[in-house]
Amino acid sequence: MKQILTILAILSLMLTSCYKEPFANARITPLPAFVDEEITFTNLSENAAHVEWDMDDGTITSVFSPSYSFELPGLYDVMLTAFGEKGDVSVAHFDVEVIGDLKIIVKEYYDEYVVSDARVRLYPTLYDWENETNLAAESYTNSDGECVFANLNYQRYYVDVFETWHDNYTLAAEDGGVQWIETPLLSPNLFYIFTAYVDVYDTPATKAAATTKTKKMMMKQEVPNAARPAKTTSESKPRKTN
Repeated sequence: MKQILTILAILSLMLTSCYKEPFANARITPLPAFVDEEITFTNLSENAAHVEWDMDDGTITSVFSPSYSFELPGLYDVMLTAFGEKGDVSVAHFDVEVIGDLKIIVKEYYDEYVVSDARVRLYPTLYDWENETNLAAESYTNSDGECVFANLNYQRYYVDVFETWHDNYTLAAEDGGVQWIETPLLSPNLFYIFTAYVDVYDTPATKAAATTKTKKMMMKQEVPNAARPAKTTSESKPRKTN
């Protein structure tokens, strides 16, 4: 009987000594990330029966290695909790910086479908927009018709949009057309979303003029003063504070 008890004690000791506590760890890429950019959270935790991610924006997930994007800029304290077989936990914190001052969404004016792979340029003044001088930033829209700009000056910008079948030059040439290309006055306390409306052409827009600058000048002279249905061109969202 004593031998059995001794064997059981040894086995219990062996099982206890084999147990390893959880250790939470992860690799996060890219950092920093842009607003709406997909971030990969690669879980490197050890001895975890299951895990939990708290993204610091109200989202909690138990996916082991999630992909996630943030809607607003800010510095997020992302928390990873690794749970062991015996209920013990290990917690790791990660600073995730999300940047972006201005998101441009390109949409066709009447049917409001989004336009992907459109070239979007920002100019600091209307004169620069017309003459294509002093380019401030340039990007291309993704499959959702969106692109995000970061590290901009806190001012207004004039948005030039060109895609083979679309541009915003006719809109800009109409009476009051500057509203369709002029962003709000950017502020360090806000993240802005600007809808850049465009027109679609029956023939590729590149055939209308030798250069986009020439086309802008032609539109300014030729477009009739026809009224369009009113649309909202932009909105702003508060920047996340921590």
